[in-house]
Amino acid sequence: MIELDGATVLLQWAAGGWLFLWVTTRRREVGLGYGWLQRLTFLGLAAGSLAAAFITSPTWEREIGTIAFMAVGTGTLAVSIARRSAGVTGQREVVERRSQRVADMTGIDRDEQRFDKTAREFPPTLDLVSAIVGMIAVVIASWEAGMVANVELLSVLRGITSALFLGVLSDAMLLGHWYLVQPGLARAPILEQVRLAGLLWLPETVVFLIPTGMVSVLNGNIDDAYNGLLGWFWIASVIGTGLLIVVCRLALKERQYSAVMAATGLMYLAILTGFGQDIVARVLLSP
Repeated sequence: MIELDGATVLLQWAAGGWLFLWVTTRRREVGLGYGWLQRLTFLGLAAGSLAAAFITSPTWEREIGTIAFMAVGTGTLAVSIARRSAGVTGQREVVERRSQRVADMTGIDRDEQRFDKTAREFPPTLDLVSAIVGMIAVVIASWEAGMVANVELLSVLRGITSALFLGVLSDAMLLGHWYLVQPGLARAPILEQVRLAGLLWLPETVVFLIPTGMVSVLNGNIDDAYNGLLGWFWIASVIGTGLLIVVCRLALKERQYSAVMAATGLMYLAILTGFGQDIVARVLLSP
């Protein structure tokens, strides 16, 4: 049994999402605007975590960790904005290559987005540092939640896994939308996110089967108050999320650009079922 807290869920979502933002920014292919969107989103979730905590029952260790996460994340955002003139290496090369191709074919110099090659580029390592601080806060929050039933290690394992799973699903969906903003972006970044989502699906399922886990709900040892319906809903969410990730991966094999949009829609659904997979289990296993 592990206590469920809305503030902790929001913190996990923000920290996990920021980690997979680094997975994308480290490639230096996606434009700076994507990073700004993601950082603002996850800072908003972290702020929501603080608000939820102070409205209900704050645990100061977790809240201090959340504030530290927000402070480092805000600094990372500030650096990315300050160094925006440099652009991103991969995006800059694509823009220059396409502009030259148009000039060669038409003899007309095409207006292009200008970057300052002498300026220092944003270092993606800062996103990793922000994510690490956030994950430390998740560990603290999960440890405190597990103290209710003396299952601290299991709570930390579930907390980290949930943060990673919710984070990668969210990032994959948001990245899919960015292909509308940055035409010509290679599929490698979103393929990586979908592949990682598939890899994390299994541990996300397994950690909630570890006793006391969802098996106790399914066999009736834990009453879900709905005659076992929520236990079966959890199974449907697990299977549905896995299938959606597989279909999303198959969609991205298609050559048409619309395949990316189809995959994005599938990831929308995967977020819904993924939250069902995660949150329903935590609600049922709360003391």
